[in-house]
Amino acid sequence: MYPSYPYYGSEVQCKQVPITFPPQKQDRQPGIESIMTPQPIAENPFYKGSGKLANKIAVVTGGDSGIGRAVSIAFAKEGADVSVIYYNEHQDAADTKKRIEQLGRRCLLVSADLKEEEACKYAIEKTVETFGGVDVLVNNHGVQFPQKSILDISQQQLEFTFRTNIFSFFYLIKAALPHMREGSSIINTASVTAYRGEKTLLDYSSTKGAIVSFTRSLSLNLADRKIRVNGVAPGPIWTPLIPASFAPERVKHFGVEVPMKRAGQPFELAPAYVYLASDDSSYVSGQILHVGGGEMVES
Repeated sequence: MYPSYPYYGSEVQCKQVPITFPPQKQDRQPGIESIMTPQPIAENPFYKGSGKLANKIAVVTGGDSGIGRAVSIAFAKEGADVSVIYYNEHQDAADTKKRIEQLGRRCLLVSADLKEEEACKYAIEKTVETFGGVDVLVNNHGVQFPQKSILDISQQQLEFTFRTNIFSFFYLIKAALPHMREGSSIINTASVTAYRGEKTLLDYSSTKGAIVSFTRSLSLNLADRKIRVNGVAPGPIWTPLIPASFAPERVKHFGVEVPMKRAGQPFELAPAYVYLASDDSSYVSGQILHVGGGEMVES
């Protein structure tokens, strides 16, 4: 089911944004984009870059698919070379790299388990070895495992979620900071669940709340170094994490609860990351941008 109007561009030139989705389920986290129906829309073909990130080096975790892919493509359109760090979704990563290179920018793919500090160090070292530094670090990866009760959350799940969703942010920033200069930018992906909660995502929502607090505190810590730290809090966005997390019937109606009555597409978040990565936001730090289909939350 689609809106009665094309969301952007003409019906011939562009995809329409779906309101509901075919029921589907993936049995692995964080999910594979290439087997989703329909596949997320990573790129607005009418988005034209203006050199806002010319010759910058950007690191985007989870850049193989979903929000990370959209951000990586938008960064490339703005003139950045991109290091895409991902888990093991090799075909998705290759598709992202192909598009970045079609746009005339360089792309490095690094497969790494970011729960481990040594893997985070390795990913940054490969980036610096290839490109010479880090100007923008986007911590965007994450997992979620819905449970009906806190009693169902095992110690293993709790530790896995925290190590993936927040420990790794510490590890990556520690590894990247020695290579970041004055004017660099760190962007952390939080979530609307940090503000309104989600009854089946207790551990996930907790990590997202931690990301918000971490972002605010780190912005103060790095202010003297003139490195800005901000975040984006997406609402319901159609990414591989959705069919990899929820039951098919919930997937079918994913996102219809927000005022705009539909899930967002990854390309609709990308300009927020471009803004926070570029000098357009030179007087912005410690802030969270909300991209949530009209849902209003207390910041």
